[in-house]
Amino acid sequence: MDRTMVIAPGPTANGDLHLGHLAGPFLSADVCARYARAAGRDVLFGTGVHFTQNYIVTTARRLGVDPEELRVRSGGQVEETLAAVGIEPDGFVRFDDRYVGSVRAFFERLHGLGRLRLRVVPFPYAPRTGEYLTDAYVRGGCPVCLADGCAGLCENCGHWIASGELTDPRSTLNPDDPVELREREVLVLPLEEYREALGAYFARQAATMRPRLAQLVEELLSRPLPDYPVTLPIAWGIPAPFPEVAGQVIYSDAETVAWSMHCTALAAEHRGETDGAAEDGSDGGTDGGADRLWSAEAGAKVVYFFGSDASFAFAVVGVAMLMALGEHVLPEHFVTNEFYELDHDKFSSSRGHVVTGRELAAEVPRDLVRFYLAATGPDYQRTNFTRGAMAAVTDARLVRPWNRVAAKADGWADAGPLPVSARSRTAAARLLERFAAAYDPRRFSLTAAAFTLTEQLARLDRWEVSAADAGDFCHEVEVFLRCAAPLLIDLAAEGLTDGGIPAASHATEVTPGRLPRLAGADR
Repeated sequence: MDRTMVIAPGPTANGDLHLGHLAGPFLSADVCARYARAAGRDVLFGTGVHFTQNYIVTTARRLGVDPEELRVRSGGQVEETLAAVGIEPDGFVRFDDRYVGSVRAFFERLHGLGRLRLRVVPFPYAPRTGEYLTDAYVRGGCPVCLADGCAGLCENCGHWIASGELTDPRSTLNPDDPVELREREVLVLPLEEYREALGAYFARQAATMRPRLAQLVEELLSRPLPDYPVTLPIAWGIPAPFPEVAGQVIYSDAETVAWSMHCTALAAEHRGETDGAAEDGSDGGTDGGADRLWSAEAGAKVVYFFGSDASFAFAVVGVAMLMALGEHVLPEHFVTNEFYELDHDKFSSSRGHVVTGRELAAEVPRDLVRFYLAATGPDYQRTNFTRGAMAAVTDARLVRPWNRVAAKADGWADAGPLPVSARSRTAAARLLERFAAAYDPRRFSLTAAAFTLTEQLARLDRWEVSAADAGDFCHEVEVFLRCAAPLLIDLAAEGLTDGGIPAASHATEVTPGRLPRLAGADR
């Protein structure tokens, strides 16, 4: 059986998982994995938290807490929030000695293959503190789109911006300190060496890439590709195991593939499929179970879900690293999303502008949370969350229609087996096809799934059921609930005896049972 590895890269461990995260990659990945399993496919679903980005340091400074305390606390909060909204990964990445060992082993493999190069790179430097300023430590103008922001991945245009390329750089921790440029030798992955292979790879991806990723790739390939740093001359991060850059750390945004391999290894172990940790505390890096899962021979399909602002790190650098290793499977699909806003402003853990999934799920049934985030998800453009809109939309398009449909179906609960016509089997096949089109990774869309759900529910709600077609109605309600199950997890768990989603319906009769009801957003 072909295997699919579904990966939702972890958020920075500087706060809880907010609705912007959930409405983008995390709910999408969970729904994709749930559907694939229900359809009988072999799936590993992994996620976790990213613990080495220096945004943790800047957020800790703002909150007046120790960075280590913040990242440990945030990791626990993210796990709790995922559980609160019913997102159930097989593997969850935590920051521990095993993860550190896995990352170091991955880069030692690249280094041993001669894929990394020493380069002299300019960095903003603060003479008063003697610190080099990278990513969250420095702000300035993006030389590509002119937006103001931190170095690293530009949230506006998606390009990766080296710290030394920012215009008017200034320290975020000490804004009044003077800043100058100084050069240091660091290890890099020279992306230009992979231009031809990357061009061919993304040409094959063109039909399924969402617009912003396609634009980013086109822009990148129109100019020389950068030398991407693998090590940085800062203190926060995993110490680099290379003598030529002693005292440096591995660049957090270069950990993408190592993080992903570790994530899928944990997911496989959760399923009892690997030998577990090596004696040195690692998972074998690129020589053990993690590497085996990603080998070309294993033939797994890798599907990524992430925000568009992470595209450069995962879709460009990540693929180049896999090419550098050789004999590894390359990702099959990248399902990207845009920003989900809170009251028309970007969710931001670092600024404290958030609503967490735990907070909302404590007040609103989580099926309603999942449905509304899907219905308003930022698949292709920025969308917005407000609590009032959620209550109105879920009540009008989900709760009241479903409860009316359930009440109609309950009228036949004691009628015994009822016949199902060929017409109803054909209608069920069309319903299954429409949901499959939304759930399949190639054209995955949460908003399309939510739209299909509401349209089919409205059709069932309009149905004036008679004794002649009661079997057809109850049959199509059951098929609908199976298709809606990846989103409406609690309703389906209560209303179905099993969670399977068939490729087609062959039912000739149906025995109706009583169906559960949905509570509203105000409970």
